[in-house]
Amino acid sequence: MSKTHHQIATFQLEGRFLGYDIENGYKIKRLHLATATGEQTIKLSKEARATLGRVLAPGEWIAVRGLVKRDRLTGYEKFKAFSIQPIACHSGVAPASPAAQAPISAPQHRDRPDKPQTILMCQKSDCMKRGGKSLCPALEAELRDRGLADQVTIRGTGCMKQCKAGPNLIMPDKTRHSRLTPADVPALLDQCFPASKRGAALPSATIGR
Repeated sequence: MSKTHHQIATFQLEGRFLGYDIENGYKIKRLHLATATGEQTIKLSKEARATLGRVLAPGEWIAVRGLVKRDRLTGYEKFKAFSIQPIACHSGVAPASPAAQAPISAPQHRDRPDKPQTILMCQKSDCMKRGGKSLCPALEAELRDRGLADQVTIRGTGCMKQCKAGPNLIMPDKTRHSRLTPADVPALLDQCFPASKRGAALPSATIGR
């Protein structure tokens, strides 16, 4: 079948980071970006994940560069990123997505989250080899058991620059935790969601700032 109706071009989009699509519990596949013309879903290449090199916070302004494949017959576009860079907010540009326009504030400890919150978990190979693959399912199971599955989501990130202390994650209250095992999960959630507390506080030796 002829593919002459496909056109490939470069693109650069700027907007607010909304979140990732995660596969297999830890692997980042796509990101969602709120731009001035609406929300875009962009597939990430290995190069794009490598260029980022740090955690993105929801609402952060970024510039995404890559290739877009357009179908001339249907107008459908597929975006693939090769570079992601944090940028300063451009005051004259307002994303169309209501979620992107919501103010971003540091979450506080609470009995149950009033709105969805996010646990950021490093998905790079070092953290996965040091226990990340078993930690993510343990977190998901504990959140379900506590009735928090619809209030708290787990999102994979790029490297957190603490590879030897992996696995690494950042809780909704912005605290960073390292060298975690599935056994640490109940105490970890006790700290962030006291109403569902089941055990003792997480030992300080497992916490890395």
